[in-house]
Amino acid sequence: MSRSSAQQPLLSQTVLKPRRAMGLRRDYQLYLLMILPIAYFIVFKYVPMYGAAIAFQNYSIFQGVSGSEWVGFDNFRQLFAMSQFYQVVRNTLLLNFLDLFFSFPAPIVLALLLNELRVVWFKKVAQTILYLPHFISWIIIGGLVYQMFATNGGLVNNLIVSLGLEAVPFLTEKTIWVLVYLGTGIWHSAGWGTIIYLAALTGINKELYEAAEVDGAGRMKKMWHITLPGIRSTIVVMLIMQLGHIMTIGFERPFVMGNPLVMDYAEVISTFVYKSGLQAAQFSLATAMGLFQALVGLIFVVLANTIAKRFGEQGIW
Repeated sequence: MSRSSAQQPLLSQTVLKPRRAMGLRRDYQLYLLMILPIAYFIVFKYVPMYGAAIAFQNYSIFQGVSGSEWVGFDNFRQLFAMSQFYQVVRNTLLLNFLDLFFSFPAPIVLALLLNELRVVWFKKVAQTILYLPHFISWIIIGGLVYQMFATNGGLVNNLIVSLGLEAVPFLTEKTIWVLVYLGTGIWHSAGWGTIIYLAALTGINKELYEAAEVDGAGRMKKMWHITLPGIRSTIVVMLIMQLGHIMTIGFERPFVMGNPLVMDYAEVISTFVYKSGLQAAQFSLATAMGLFQALVGLIFVVLANTIAKRFGEQGIW
């Protein structure tokens, strides 16, 4: 090896160090802004991983994680032997897949429709109205749902009865309850989800639309051949992230909207963990369920990302 070639790595390191120092001095405000997000993930995401050990222990709140007895996979065996386990997993997958099928396309459709609006003030008003439900608590939404759809005294059923028809059991008949559950979720989240797709739409080259218009393409053709392909990568990434949460379901929505008459569909993993972990004090069993839920979600993310790359998409890593 020649002397000049041996000196090249040393020269590159001496050049990189001043550049890194210069970059830190120039962008120190950005690095300071990163402190809070990093602290958030460390405190609320990584530190709680220590508690996953409870799933392999006969956990006692008096002895703590370090003093509790290790029982291996006994909690998982007990969990898999419960008939309720398969019910809550089925309900979680069912409600999440239905949400994926109906709720996932909703913000895409809304973003496409808003993108076609030419009256600026109307577009802004429409966006604001669509965003508002996202900021309403599920507790308030649950109260509104009962006021609207209750069998006795609900606004919708009062209107139906006044027309000479029979009241519809929106909240007590299982199939109809699922439809109300899905519709409420779409109303709550679709408007907020359009923000991501509207941001992606701004990155599409406007000259493509002008060229298509010169060629005689109408709005539908421009939407199909330019707009949708332009946000396809964003749609794929959002789909992968949604599949990653296929076993994760929010606690508030099924807990608030559920009732004893529809528990065959309303009892999901999050409510099961709440009842077994907090109400029944079976902390080890609830932690085992949470760990199982996280592992299944990880498998779905990896599979979805692999399939997306096989079809030529970018994926999330």
